[in-house]
Amino acid sequence: MQPDDIKAWKASQRKELIARRVAVSDADRGVWNAAITRHLIDGFPQLTALCIGIYWPYLGEFDPRHAVHHFRSLGATAALPEVVRKAEPLQFRNWWPGVAMGKGVYDIPVPEGTEVVVPQALIMPPVGFDAAGFRLGYGGGFYDRTLAGITPRPLTIGVAYELSRLDTIHPQDFDLAMDYVVTERGIFKTAA
Repeated sequence: MQPDDIKAWKASQRKELIARRVAVSDADRGVWNAAITRHLIDGFPQLTALCIGIYWPYLGEFDPRHAVHHFRSLGATAALPEVVRKAEPLQFRNWWPGVAMGKGVYDIPVPEGTEVVVPQALIMPPVGFDAAGFRLGYGGGFYDRTLAGITPRPLTIGVAYELSRLDTIHPQDFDLAMDYVVTERGIFKTAA
């Protein structure tokens, strides 16, 4: 595929996958979220000692806050991303339940005035993903830019529903693969 064709394909896939995810029933979403939370807790005990970058759920995404509550209770710290400027890496701010929040891009909550930190692990929300661990995001490239700028690179864990699985996302040179993908069906080590 040519670059313009890939861009159009990704836009079409993004729209379709978000629509599928938003259409999931509350009952199914609850069961799937519980399964993903359990896989994260059981499969990644090392997160209890790390600073974990998470995200505020948007458009029917898996809600990572329940798993992070567990990790925080055992010593982890958590951080939420903030878009600083278009076409630049994200910055992460310390987060805990009850911290003052403001509105960020797309009105997604962002901690107000907390310390900027560098996560040692990222729990990331792909719109779509493939077996090689490549992530189809919302199209801004924020996570790829962020990962490219962090040394050492954090552990990357994509969390998504199986309905978001693709054969390939047609990765480009700037796309960076995740280390793991966790769905309601289990933990998958990626080809990366």
